[in-house]
Amino acid sequence: MENSSLIFYFNLTMFMNTGHYRYPAFIFCLLLYSFIVFSNLVIILVICRERTLHEPMYIFIVFLSCNSLYGSTGFLPRFLMDLLSDTHLISRPACFTQIYVIYTYASYELTILSIMAYDRYVAVCHPLHYHRKMTPKTVYTLAFLAWVCPACNLSVTINMIVRLPLCGNNIQKVYCASWNVVKLSCVRDAVNSIVAMLGAIAIAFLPFGLIFFTYLRIVIACWKKSSEVRGKVLQSCLPHVISFVIYSITSFSDTALSRQNLEEINPFVAIILSVEFVIIPPVLNPIVYGLKLPEIRRHIFKILCLKPRTKKNFCRTLPQSTPTV
Repeated sequence: MENSSLIFYFNLTMFMNTGHYRYPAFIFCLLLYSFIVFSNLVIILVICRERTLHEPMYIFIVFLSCNSLYGSTGFLPRFLMDLLSDTHLISRPACFTQIYVIYTYASYELTILSIMAYDRYVAVCHPLHYHRKMTPKTVYTLAFLAWVCPACNLSVTINMIVRLPLCGNNIQKVYCASWNVVKLSCVRDAVNSIVAMLGAIAIAFLPFGLIFFTYLRIVIACWKKSSEVRGKVLQSCLPHVISFVIYSITSFSDTALSRQNLEEINPFVAIILSVEFVIIPPVLNPIVYGLKLPEIRRHIFKILCLKPRTKKNFCRTLPQSTPTV
């Protein structure tokens, strides 16, 4: 028990299997990070500068892009440094800070997607009352809940993990993860485990349940509508559905991996499965929303057409926006 007080650093052991692949991996991840920063900043800039896009749906897309920048910046710079380093030690405060950032990012992604689902539900099922229901006060309240509830939940959970006495410092990951730190504990506290499990259920299954419920109601509402109405609903909801499916698959991969014996899995497959939830959604979300939503796409093309002399022909072919539901 006394040795637990001597653990000031954790060792990220999964980096030991990268070998000479670290250099192409570094270049590839650096390009990915550059794309994440650029594309999400473009989405944020377009929505913030265009007053016609100052509506709840687009404001929530800004939240999603901000969270992508937050999560990728909390993970990738340190990951890039570790790829080129021969030692992969991370201090105890830095480790728990990384846990907090990565897990709040994952929780924020889910809560933002859930309030976006609620916004689409109101737009489709109560279109005549949309502006009465989705007032600025409602948007601010939903945003407050989406950001504050996960932060409070993770603060309590990490505070419990920090107090655990540890009998080891090897973490079989390329980043600090709460479950891997808990497995290093010298004791098995049933109360801590139950509280942590309840917190995880609250922050994960409640948003999932809300999203499934809202889309069930949307499907029921559109079942007997005309094909034109269903097409508009699909155009409005498809980007959100794609983002939700991408996040669900990538987060499930990491969750399932954490319960497996990593020594029996190819190390490169294990690394990819463990980091994709913090890389793939930030890469694909701006592409999905930038290409699928006509209003955002049109304004992105307008930015590209700042010099009409050189891009005159291209600007003439800009797609016209179609109304969203």
